[in-house]
Amino acid sequence: MKDTLPTAGRRQFVGGSLALAAALTAPAAFAQGAKFPSRQIRIIVPFPPGGLTDAYARLFGEQLTQQLGASVLVENRTGGGAVIGIDAVAKAPPDGYTLLVTTTGTVMQNRVLYTKLPYNLDKDLVPITVFPSGPLVVGVAPNVPVRNLKEFLAWAKGRDASMGSYAPGSYPHMLADLLNRNYGTKLQTIQYRGEAPMWVDVASGQLQVAVGSVQAFNTVSTRGVKPIGVTGTYRTPRLPDVPTLIEQGMNDPLVALEGGLALMAPAGTPEAILQTLSAVVVKGAATEQAAKLRENFGIPTKPKGLAETRADWDRSVPAWIKAAVDLGVKLD
Repeated sequence: MKDTLPTAGRRQFVGGSLALAAALTAPAAFAQGAKFPSRQIRIIVPFPPGGLTDAYARLFGEQLTQQLGASVLVENRTGGGAVIGIDAVAKAPPDGYTLLVTTTGTVMQNRVLYTKLPYNLDKDLVPITVFPSGPLVVGVAPNVPVRNLKEFLAWAKGRDASMGSYAPGSYPHMLADLLNRNYGTKLQTIQYRGEAPMWVDVASGQLQVAVGSVQAFNTVSTRGVKPIGVTGTYRTPRLPDVPTLIEQGMNDPLVALEGGLALMAPAGTPEAILQTLSAVVVKGAATEQAAKLRENFGIPTKPKGLAETRADWDRSVPAWIKAAVDLGVKLD
């Protein structure tokens, strides 16, 4: 079978495996040394408050306080399509005191969407977990006279329309390019700093369509914004009557992929610290507070531990890279 992963993607993927290996060989003496945490932990979110990324970061911060007695600061450092926030973490000391929560797109497919970044996504960061996002909602403005994907595609052909995206290279950005390439639409992607302002513009009719989390969508659902489909392989429990894009006839590999929100640390962070942070995630996922967040956002699954996350990461990164390469999307 022909290897479909491009040379650059394959080289970068191997680099990522080496970064994980480096983390695994961190000095064992640390586990017997200084207590962690002994000072404030900073969680950087490269998106504004109001979306699922920020919600997960703040929940994890509270869990760090509850379980480890840690002082935690969640810092929303936006700009540059998440590059500014990610760069701050990639260049931080690998000691567990500076962490990142960001969309998986910004740390998976961005390695091929951008020709040059100020950091190396395979060598400078390592995953701790991926908080699941569940199916994303495809919603259209009140003045768009459609009820499903088929009607939307027919309506959008030959017409200027805009798709809202919460970050360059994000799922809605890639979906817009997919629809344009394969279904004859001419959607222009409008980039926003997060979901909240994007959905407000859909509700006002300035945008015709957008894709985002169930909770963020629900903030404007009473203003006439209509769901016409959900991404992924299963329906969201919050909108059980809304069929998936796959159910509506799309068989493109992209629509079956499920992203999430990656919790990451600088490469070289001692294994003992990564294990400690992962244990907080797993224990915290069983709390009533975490269950409520998942219910609000229509997320049926829980984040995984460190070993499972690493295995999933090794499988997911090549799939997202291939989706981006196949579409030919470039952000610079």
